[in-house]
Amino acid sequence: MNSKYHISRRSFLMGSSALAAVGITFSPLSANNHNELNFYNWDDYIGENTLSDFADNTGIKTKLDFFADNDELFSKLREGNPGYDIIVPSDIYVEKMVKANMLERIDHDKISNMNNIDTNFLDPVFDPKRQHSIPYMWGSIGIGYDKKRTGLTPDSWSYLYESNKYSGNISLLSEATSVMAIGLKYLGYSANSTNPKEYKQVEELLINQKKHIKVFAEDNGQDLLASGDVILAQEFNGDIAQVMLEDDNISYLVPKEGSLIWEDCLCIPKDAPNIENAHKFIDFILRADIGAELADYIQYATPNKAAKDLMDEEYTSNPAIFPSDETVKLCENQLYLGEDVGQMIQDTWTRILAS
Repeated sequence: MNSKYHISRRSFLMGSSALAAVGITFSPLSANNHNELNFYNWDDYIGENTLSDFADNTGIKTKLDFFADNDELFSKLREGNPGYDIIVPSDIYVEKMVKANMLERIDHDKISNMNNIDTNFLDPVFDPKRQHSIPYMWGSIGIGYDKKRTGLTPDSWSYLYESNKYSGNISLLSEATSVMAIGLKYLGYSANSTNPKEYKQVEELLINQKKHIKVFAEDNGQDLLASGDVILAQEFNGDIAQVMLEDDNISYLVPKEGSLIWEDCLCIPKDAPNIENAHKFIDFILRADIGAELADYIQYATPNKAAKDLMDEEYTSNPAIFPSDETVKLCENQLYLGEDVGQMIQDTWTRILAS
């Protein structure tokens, strides 16, 4: 298992000139170049050598750009694709983008490694028959915690949503849909509720708790936990798993009330300038050896069965990466609930932040 702590976005960008030499460059984007791929991805969400290996294998150099969350991704492409060939939206945003006619259909005949995908991921509710997306990684949202400083196992969302025990030492995610959905789960409701009264209860809960929350963290809760700035962090499992490689005192769990199971996907945005290269990249990522290297580096659960078969037990048996069947049963996949509910969530979130 790769034990090297991952580079931050800041240090990654500082090394961009060196990366250009191995097939990785950064914006501005260029259109319709048969030797280029324009890739819009989450920060720190690709293997250490994946893009340089892709360049070596195909002669295609990748131009890389980052987004902080799904809302930023959606907003940037809503008025038209500025030139990206591959994007990485989460499950509910795949459905949202399909409904908005923002994604190209994927030609499965050009993906020779489709058979490497675990059959459980071949027909998701948000994209039946995988017409517009290919599974990239999946996981959960839970609590990362400092075992020494907590003094107990924080097995309930109550420690983050309704307690002063760790006042000033708590971070929550900054993405409204996730924080609200988990609040619904904590109160005993469905994460996919459309009931305004239930959202109001979550709003009141978070407004009352806000004085105890140090920060709504933008993709860095794991760093705050590792540095000791917080004791509890609501985070994506892989981000905490990365820190756990370096610090045995950090742990992760999904609380007893359940949580969210999510899936990130590779998609080709509408009017992508290099569609052929996009298909080549997807096929490359689905190779067993490439998928294994990728999963080993970023420490998320791979939906690539052939890749998983190559991984060691430290990865495949890690509950912070692969939750147990019992844990999965407590969790929900988020669904796209329509624009009206989405607006209600954003309006509620605005009031919470302004309180």
